[in-house]
Amino acid sequence: MIAPRIFAVLAAAMLVGSVALAMLGPPDVPLGQLIFMVDHDLMDAMHSGVERHLSSWIWDSLIAPLMVRPAWLVPAGIGLIFAGAALTLSNRKPARRSHRRS
Repeated sequence: MIAPRIFAVLAAAMLVGSVALAMLGPPDVPLGQLIFMVDHDLMDAMHSGVERHLSSWIWDSLIAPLMVRPAWLVPAGIGLIFAGAALTLSNRKPARRSHRRS
């Protein structure tokens, strides 16, 4: 009952954030460059953390391709996933209770 609302709020926040990044940020700036502009050491820390705690293929196959995409694309995609989760959970019909008295 509360989960669809949480997902809807998260979806709205991510979609508004992606529009703000697209409108207010530099045009077509990649996510990796935006992270580098915010903090110079964050990219190296993320890279070493992923390789140390997970695996190097995760960085090479999953995270590195995201770093060359536009910065607004990642929060927009996450927002769409949250919106789908909110719609999926809100369309479920509640379990029917028996009308018999015990």
